[in-house]
Amino acid sequence: MKHILTFILTITCSTILLAQSNEKLRITHLTDNFYIFTTWKDYKGTLFPSNGMYVVTNKGVVMIDCPWDSTQYQPLLDSITAKHNKRVVMCMATHFHEDRTGAFDYYRQKGIKTFASKETDIMCERRKEKRAEFTFNKNSSFMVGEYKFHTGFSGEGHTPDNIVVWFPKQKILYGGCLVKSTEAADLGNLEDANVTTWKQTMKNLKKKYKKSTFVIPGHQAWSNGILALEHTLKLLEENKKQTP
Repeated sequence: MKHILTFILTITCSTILLAQSNEKLRITHLTDNFYIFTTWKDYKGTLFPSNGMYVVTNKGVVMIDCPWDSTQYQPLLDSITAKHNKRVVMCMATHFHEDRTGAFDYYRQKGIKTFASKETDIMCERRKEKRAEFTFNKNSSFMVGEYKFHTGFSGEGHTPDNIVVWFPKQKILYGGCLVKSTEAADLGNLEDANVTTWKQTMKNLKKKYKKSTFVIPGHQAWSNGILALEHTLKLLEENKKQTP
């Protein structure tokens, strides 16, 4: 009997570990009706996490950025419906890269309104990335249900078009890939970055959103709040020293 129990426990533990190692979608409550969703994709030989956010309003769910893993486009929608009994009505991208815009065509077919700044739409057209149905000025205000939020452009950084999304009442700053997680060891993908202006952009961001309670970076851990802004500045300083 003892051997059978040991065998069962071994199988159970192995199953739990396998499930954890194969995790493709994680949804974590942030505060109020705000949730962070994380998906993973291979980046330089390593499964790397990518964050997005959604807020549940009385008019439906607003999604900021898309899942990076295309196999999770529908599972995320299904999870939101099952969890909140509401459908996603709006999806907004914070810059033109695939990890932000990749699901646009799919979500548009599902009747979800997709949004991007005019600058992001231009970049998507040039780079042949998925394009949004609707565009807006990079510094704009939105009201969906009971939630008001603003988009803001503080300067070039990770990309020329990177914007942030600010929920003033909840003091939530969704920084996207402009902001690096305190877990990040470097600035990541610099293919479209402007490292010359990024530092000033972060200073502008830090000054404008100094009252932030939550700061959500585009990748990796997000629980250290406003410290992510300072860490991004530190990484930019280190990158400057390493650049010949």
